[in-house]
Amino acid sequence: MNDCIFCKIANKEIETKILYEDEQFIAFEDVNKQAPVHFLIIPKKHIETLNDVSDSENIFAQKILSIIKKTAGQTGVAETGYRIVINCNRDAGQEVLHLHIHVLGGRTFSWPPG
Repeated sequence: MNDCIFCKIANKEIETKILYEDEQFIAFEDVNKQAPVHFLIIPKKHIETLNDVSDSENIFAQKILSIIKKTAGQTGVAETGYRIVINCNRDAGQEVLHLHIHVLGGRTFSWPPG
Protein backbone atom coordinates (compact mmCIF):
# COMPACT_ATOMS: atom_id res chain seq x y z
CA MET A 1 0.00 0.00 0.00
CA ASN A 2 1.74 3.14 -1.23
CA ASP A 3 -0.11 5.55 1.06
CA CYS A 4 -0.09 3.44 4.25
CA ILE A 5 1.82 5.30 6.96
CA PHE A 6 2.71 2.07 8.78
CA CYS A 7 4.07 0.50 5.57
CA LYS A 8 6.21 3.62 5.17
CA ILE A 9 7.50 3.22 8.72
CA ALA A 10 8.21 -0.48 8.14
CA ASN A 11 10.07 0.40 4.91
CA LYS A 12 12.06 3.14 6.73
CA GLU A 13 10.55 5.88 4.56
CA ILE A 14 9.40 7.65 7.74
CA GLU A 15 11.75 8.00 10.69
CA THR A 16 10.53 6.87 14.09
CA LYS A 17 11.94 5.62 17.39
CA ILE A 18 12.18 1.88 16.92
CA LEU A 19 12.02 -0.28 20.06
CA TYR A 20 12.16 -3.68 18.37
CA GLU A 21 12.59 -5.04 14.86
CA ASP A 22 12.94 -8.40 13.19
CA GLU A 23 12.14 -9.76 9.74
CA GLN A 24 8.37 -9.80 10.32
CA PHE A 25 7.58 -7.11 12.89
CA ILE A 26 8.56 -3.68 14.07
CA ALA A 27 7.70 -1.94 17.36
CA PHE A 28 7.93 1.83 17.63
CA GLU A 29 6.78 4.69 19.83
CA ASP A 30 3.33 6.10 19.09
CA VAL A 31 3.50 9.78 18.12
CA ASN A 32 0.04 10.36 19.64
CA LYS A 33 0.75 8.96 23.12
CA GLN A 34 -2.20 8.15 25.35
CA ALA A 35 0.05 7.11 28.24
CA PRO A 36 3.63 7.80 29.33
CA VAL A 37 4.59 4.57 27.57
CA HIS A 38 2.71 3.98 24.33
CA PHE A 39 4.14 2.00 21.48
CA LEU A 40 2.80 0.10 18.51
CA ILE A 41 3.70 -3.28 17.09
CA ILE A 42 2.97 -3.89 13.42
CA PRO A 43 3.64 -6.66 10.95
CA LYS A 44 5.91 -5.43 8.17
CA LYS A 45 3.60 -7.15 5.72
CA HIS A 46 0.52 -5.03 5.03
CA ILE A 47 -2.47 -6.67 6.71
CA GLU A 48 -5.42 -4.33 7.13
CA THR A 49 -7.19 -5.76 10.18
CA LEU A 50 -7.05 -8.64 12.62
CA ASN A 51 -9.82 -10.21 10.52
CA ASP A 52 -7.38 -10.43 7.61
CA VAL A 53 -4.80 -12.60 9.40
CA SER A 54 -4.96 -15.98 7.68
CA ASP A 55 -4.91 -19.29 9.52
CA SER A 56 -1.47 -19.92 8.03
CA GLU A 57 -0.26 -16.75 9.77
CA ASN A 58 -1.48 -17.77 13.23
CA ILE A 59 2.16 -17.76 14.41
CA PHE A 60 1.55 -13.99 14.63
CA ALA A 61 -0.12 -14.28 18.03
CA GLN A 62 2.74 -16.15 19.63
CA LYS A 63 5.36 -13.86 18.11
CA ILE A 64 3.47 -10.67 19.02
CA LEU A 65 3.06 -11.77 22.64
CA SER A 66 6.79 -12.40 22.82
CA ILE A 67 7.51 -8.94 21.39
CA ILE A 68 5.06 -7.32 23.83
CA LYS A 69 6.74 -9.02 26.78
CA LYS A 70 10.20 -7.99 25.59
CA THR A 71 9.34 -4.35 24.84
CA ALA A 72 7.27 -3.94 28.01
CA GLY A 73 10.36 -5.00 29.93
CA GLN A 74 12.68 -2.65 28.09
CA THR A 75 10.29 0.31 28.52
CA GLY A 76 9.92 -0.33 32.25
CA VAL A 77 6.23 -1.23 32.45
CA ALA A 78 6.45 -5.02 32.74
CA GLU A 79 6.37 -4.96 36.54
CA THR A 80 3.88 -2.13 37.08
CA GLY A 81 1.45 -3.16 34.37
CA TYR A 82 0.43 -2.39 30.82
CA ARG A 83 -2.57 -2.62 28.55
CA ILE A 84 -2.70 -4.23 25.11
CA VAL A 85 -5.25 -2.92 22.60
CA ILE A 86 -6.11 -4.14 19.12
CA ASN A 87 -8.82 -2.13 17.40
CA CYS A 88 -10.44 -3.95 14.48
CA ASN A 89 -12.15 -1.75 11.87
CA ARG A 90 -13.47 1.78 12.07
CA ASP A 91 -16.28 1.28 14.62
CA ALA A 92 -13.71 -0.02 17.12
CA GLY A 93 -11.45 2.99 16.56
CA GLN A 94 -8.96 1.62 14.04
CA GLU A 95 -7.75 4.79 12.33
CA VAL A 96 -4.96 3.26 10.23
CA LEU A 97 -5.97 0.23 8.21
CA HIS A 98 -2.79 -1.71 8.88
CA LEU A 99 -2.96 -4.20 11.73
CA HIS A 100 -1.33 -2.70 14.80
CA ILE A 101 -1.20 -3.49 18.47
CA HIS A 102 -1.09 -0.69 21.04
CA VAL A 103 0.87 -1.29 24.23
CA LEU A 104 0.25 1.34 26.90
CA GLY A 105 1.68 1.72 30.39
CA GLY A 106 3.20 4.06 32.90
CA ARG A 107 -0.09 5.15 34.46
CA THR A 108 -3.17 3.63 36.09
CA PHE A 109 -5.97 2.68 33.72
CA SER A 110 -9.66 2.47 34.49
CA TRP A 111 -12.20 -0.14 33.47
CA PRO A 112 -14.28 -0.28 31.41
CA PRO A 113 -12.38 1.63 28.73
CA GLY A 114 -14.03 4.29 26.52
